[in-house]
Amino acid sequence: MQTHFSRYFFILIFGFFFQNCQNPPSKPIVMAQATPSVSLSLVSEMSFKTLKIKGLSFVAPPRPFKVAPMMDVKAVNADWIAVIPYAFTRPGEADVHYKTAGSHWWGESIVGVQTTIDSAHKAGIHVMLKPQVYVPNGWTGGLDFSTDADWAKWEEAYEKYILPFATIADSMRAEMFCIGTEFKIGVVKREAFWRNLIAKIRKIYHGKLVYAANWDEYPNVPFWDALDCVGVNAYFPLVPKDTPSVSELKLAWKPIFEALKKFHEKTQKPIAFTEFGYLSADGCAYNSWEVEKRIHETKINELAQANALEGLFSTFWNEDWWCGGFLWKWFPEGQGHEGYMNKDYTPQGKMGQKTLTKWYGK
Repeated sequence: MQTHFSRYFFILIFGFFFQNCQNPPSKPIVMAQATPSVSLSLVSEMSFKTLKIKGLSFVAPPRPFKVAPMMDVKAVNADWIAVIPYAFTRPGEADVHYKTAGSHWWGESIVGVQTTIDSAHKAGIHVMLKPQVYVPNGWTGGLDFSTDADWAKWEEAYEKYILPFATIADSMRAEMFCIGTEFKIGVVKREAFWRNLIAKIRKIYHGKLVYAANWDEYPNVPFWDALDCVGVNAYFPLVPKDTPSVSELKLAWKPIFEALKKFHEKTQKPIAFTEFGYLSADGCAYNSWEVEKRIHETKINELAQANALEGLFSTFWNEDWWCGGFLWKWFPEGQGHEGYMNKDYTPQGKMGQKTLTKWYGK
């Protein structure tokens, strides 16, 4: 999703104020294994044919959990979370910055990631580990370099960032691992790198692999055949009205639905919405990244958010090729929001929470 404000604002703390961040060691970090709930299936046995992910994108909290964080997750009938430890790349810099401890929020540290995964599994909740790169004042989809040498330097740094998380995902039996998010230019220009990266991750991690493509990027990703699932960040522009009705939204979804279905038939891969969601504000169902830019001047609109969620679920829920997805986003204990939670993507405490709970209860 093309966004420069709410989705990544929280990471600016270490993006701008910790200029001396270093990459983690090139060798994978070996972590102690957690013991998942006995009710969890082995990741190798999970089948997308019967899977319907009822997921939440779990915002990494700045401080450790005070109470059991998965109680609220289960209260809305969710059974998956996406754990997202951010790194960052400064615009024009061929590097990826991530520190294994310190200089960022607790939930993004190695300890925070492990604790979150362990808490989820103990509650019987599945996990997608989704290491994600943030570009201050930019977007990963626009990330590009003029020389092969710069690309190679960035790719080496990206591997040093992501491979240790693949080790953690495998040792803790996270059910899914996301290899990257919205690298719209890079995945086309540097296909060989991504295929080699997938092969390296396969040697480390034995669960399901996905890539999270932007809504306008997924048809051009060249390596879906090497993954288990097509991931789409589903911020499709739908209806340019403050409060579109559910029927209007379902009508707008029809051509998008048909295109996704045909893409599934072409790739023979299930499709998951690795991100989906709507601001609780006027106009949230159309170019939401533009709404973000004027969020403080935009009116609260819980009905628009609830209608948008209803339109999405009623369009896709009964399709076997659509295996669910991860709502953007969920704040554990209310931590990590940017100061306008009443307009943010979370449905917590809003009309949209009832809509989410209803569909996730199916």
